[in-house]
Amino acid sequence: MRFLGFAVVTGAAIMLGACGGEKAATTDSAAAPAAEAAAAPAEAAPAAGAMAPITGTTHEVKMIGDGAGYRFEPANITVAAGDGVKFTLVSGGPHNVAFDGAAIPAAGKAALMANMPEQAGELSGKMMLNADESYTISFAGVAAGEYPFFCTPHLAMNMKGVVTVK
Repeated sequence: MRFLGFAVVTGAAIMLGACGGEKAATTDSAAAPAAEAAAAPAEAAPAAGAMAPITGTTHEVKMIGDGAGYRFEPANITVAAGDGVKFTLVSGGPHNVAFDGAAIPAAGKAALMANMPEQAGELSGKMMLNADESYTISFAGVAAGEYPFFCTPHLAMNMKGVVTVK
């Protein structure tokens, strides 16, 4: 029995020693800021277009997932150039708002991208996880036309809509 107890204590000490590998992680984390700095320009590129300020009305679109399904309310909205659209997660997250670059007016793509902060990908807003989180897009400088949008996680459940810019 004493041998077993000694083996357990020795094994635990070895495991704790193995966990002491944090020094290597500390050394690695010193290299992490350099890697992050190298990656920063690529992430900052969409924001480099300088988001145009909202000069008109900010309209709210609710993002809902419940027993009735997944949807945007309202799903179709008409805005004036200079307005903004605030997408608010109400329930059933995670949600985001994304636009298909092939389905939107080519003349509006660059301006729309510049007006979408915290993009998770091209024309794709950040993922929201909690109720009352919101994501606002400025349509200032965005060409007139129809801009179909969708929620990436719930596209298969037909969670989509259209922003029409007049």
